Amino acid sequence: MGYSRISLPAIAGIGTRKTERIAMKKLLLALCLALFAPALAHAESRTLTMTGHGEVRAAPDMVRLTAGVVSQAPTAAAALAANSTRMKAVFAALEKLGVRPNDIQTRNFSVSPRYAGGDTPRLTGYEVSNQVSLRLSDTARLGPALDALVTAGANRIDGVDFAIAAPGPLLEKARAEAVADAKARAETYARAAGVTLGPILSISEAGAGPIAPRPMMFAAKAAPVAAGEESISADVTLVWEIR
Repeated sequence: MGYSRISLPAIAGIGTRKTERIAMKKLLLALCLALFAPALAHAESRTLTMTGHGEVRAAPDMVRLTAGVVSQAPTAAAALAANSTRMKAVFAALEKLGVRPNDIQTRNFSVSPRYAGGDTPRLTGYEVSNQVSLRLSDTARLGPALDALVTAGANRIDGVDFAIAAPGPLLEKARAEAVADAKARAETYARAAGVTLGPILSISEAGAGPIAPRPMMFAAKAAPVAAGEESISADVTLVWEIR
């Protein structure tokens, strides 16, 4: 019986050629990826990005304001006593107006010395400030509230802000308008560029919330007040694939 003989150098040669073929395939694959990468990147970049804006206006249905009493006296005790007396009258006036206790919150209370003179200041007295923030669920009550506060002794009123108690439904409409605006813009650009809009790849919201109110004057009981119109806005960005 005969036997085939294969020398060790021959076996080593076969292994070397196989290794070379694998290395060549890897090299060809790398070259193909290098050649087609720009084309693939160009294909992926065929998108159209457009922003849209939506805005819904409505009359405010609530108002917040800050009111308080600032008192001055030669001593801290006297200033505090005077301030407390007038603030009790302010709280009583708010209660009479029907403002709920959970709609009133103390925002600032301070006691500070007062000085006079230039290079050698001297103590002249003390100042006590007590401020509360209150919320009215009806804007028509603002005028009577201002009248009652001043009558009760409040000598500092600021920070009047109108708002919408439940802006959710208005914000939903503003978002829908923003998407519709973006789609209309994108269709216009697509027609002008001679391309077709494909599926939407992403939707993002840039920001949403109230913007500056539009003045709308009405006469209150004691003071003319501008309630205006609150505007709820939304801005979105949509990205389409184009064909």
